[in-house]
Amino acid sequence: MDTTSERESKLQSLADRLQFTIVKTHDRYTLTRTADVPRLVCEEGLTLEQAEDVLERWKLRGPHGG
Repeated sequence: MDTTSERESKLQSLADRLQFTIVKTHDRYTLTRTADVPRLVCEEGLTLEQAEDVLERWKLRGPHGG
């Protein structure tokens, strides 16, 4: 199993590829994307697992998230 720092590194790499920014506050994450979307995409207060899930779903849906 990956350590938290390895998971965070993978999360950051995926976020970069999908043009998301990540802000970590304590043990919670905020994902924001402004590129190629009609309006801001922002998910706040996510756990590491939730942030991973959001980005994986976005990746599967394609470049515009849907």
